[in-house]
Amino acid sequence: MNALLFALFLVQTPSPRIFSTEVQGVIGPVVAEFLTKTIDRAEEEGAQMLVINLDTPGGLDESMRIIVKKMLNARIPICVYVTPPGARAASAGVFITAAAHVAAMAPGTNIGAAHPVSMGQKMDSTMIEKVTNDAVAYMKSIARKRGRNEKWLERSVRESESITSEEALKLGVIDLIALDLNELLKKLDGRKIALDGDTVVLRTSEAEVVEVKMGLRERLLSILTNPNIAYILLILGFYGLFFELSHPGAILPGVVGAISIILAFYSLQTLPVNYAGLLLIVLAMVLFFAELHIQSHGLLGLGGAVSFFLGSLMLFGSNAPFLRISMGLILTVTGLTALFFLFILAKAILALKRKPATGAEGLIGSKGFVTQPIKGGRGTVMVHGELWQARSDEDIEKGEEIEVTGADGLTMIVRKKSKSGD
Repeated sequence: MNALLFALFLVQTPSPRIFSTEVQGVIGPVVAEFLTKTIDRAEEEGAQMLVINLDTPGGLDESMRIIVKKMLNARIPICVYVTPPGARAASAGVFITAAAHVAAMAPGTNIGAAHPVSMGQKMDSTMIEKVTNDAVAYMKSIARKRGRNEKWLERSVRESESITSEEALKLGVIDLIALDLNELLKKLDGRKIALDGDTVVLRTSEAEVVEVKMGLRERLLSILTNPNIAYILLILGFYGLFFELSHPGAILPGVVGAISIILAFYSLQTLPVNYAGLLLIVLAMVLFFAELHIQSHGLLGLGGAVSFFLGSLMLFGSNAPFLRISMGLILTVTGLTALFFLFILAKAILALKRKPATGAEGLIGSKGFVTQPIKGGRGTVMVHGELWQARSDEDIEKGEEIEVTGADGLTMIVRKKSKSGD
């Protein structure tokens, strides 16, 4: 009987669950929203712990603070695990790792370089010092709450110091090193975590791991916050609107351009935009458009190319590499844009030089014959199967071949076809 009750107890008692999610790339509004929702879900569904598998070069200060605040007030233990080998927790990633109840790293990973960088504006020495001191104070408060190496974490902010996983463990910046998630959960089994004044003992060795992934919406929005993607969308938007204005009624370029512009604006609001750079790109498009309607001998187009290049360089005002546009992309887009408008300009010049193909002017140089004798300077000729009033300085008899030398309105100016002109 006792054995039966024990068996029923085992069946009815659910196994502990560990929520696991992955964050790769820049820490921005989308990541902050996703992690906030994931923590809420883990709490609501009674997860024993949430593991955040982290690999980031850093990100926006505001988004980082949202994540850290949520972690510091979480009702379940949170483990930040810097993985896989080769990953890093840099800049904002250091704050997030330090804020975890358990900080772990895989071999071959690194952490550090948390010095704040300018986001969209130039900072003088006084402002840099203020921002740095604020970041240091924030880091120290996190370190004290989680019992981590306060002095090194301060150096990571002030001096951008970085260390390996082994050094981090030795210095007390992290709690343990694990090769993979399975090893991590085994090492965490039985660990005591202080949580809201209570002590929670982790039972992770046999826990069920529930993977939480970004949905389609989060993945799409995360892609849009990439500076290179934002730049491409912005340029596609301008191209689409340019073609629609140049060829009214085409519809498709206008639709594609409008959608791209809207998506680009969403991206730009999450990035440190330098509006001088944005205005230079807009000016470039205006100059390119004007080049097609004003004969400037290429000066407007050249000015547009220079404005476009400078605007692209200035578009995102940040010292952080992950918040800048790839130089290769800038050079490629600028070169293609300049070549495209040079091609259009060359076609326009050729069109101006080309003789008319229709009307009276289009018949200059054509051959025909006289249908009514040209006497006194007036007569009728047949050219390309059409009858035309004709004028000539010489009399020409009916049936004689003529050559059109000019046009005066709807009257052809002709002469006798030279015998050697066959």
